[in-house]
Amino acid sequence: MKFVTKRIHAYLDYPVAIALITLPFLLGLGDPNPLALQLSVVTGIAAFILTLLTDHHLGAFKVISYKIHLIVDFIVAVVFVSAPFIFSFEGLDAYYYWINGIAVLTVVGLHKSELAV
Repeated sequence: MKFVTKRIHAYLDYPVAIALITLPFLLGLGDPNPLALQLSVVTGIAAFILTLLTDHHLGAFKVISYKIHLIVDFIVAVVFVSAPFIFSFEGLDAYYYWINGIAVLTVVGLHKSELAV
């Protein structure tokens, strides 16, 4: 069942980017490993810029195709799921990345046919 449309995805992009920037501070991420905080903030800033540049109705500049945007989302999700293993994140830091990574994989997986070749 694929029901996430381009329009729905566009409405999710900006709040998710802002959450990736702010939540690490609110949750106290990075106490044992500062990279846990930094990776989320940098990813959030990049996600915000990606959304501004994406060719959908909420993109301001529309220079990146929506298909490329979805591919980047997928790559970020894989990195987030892998990050706790690669960077030795533990506890809340690890759960934060696993939950976010799985959420993005789910959204991309439930997408209507934009990734079909």
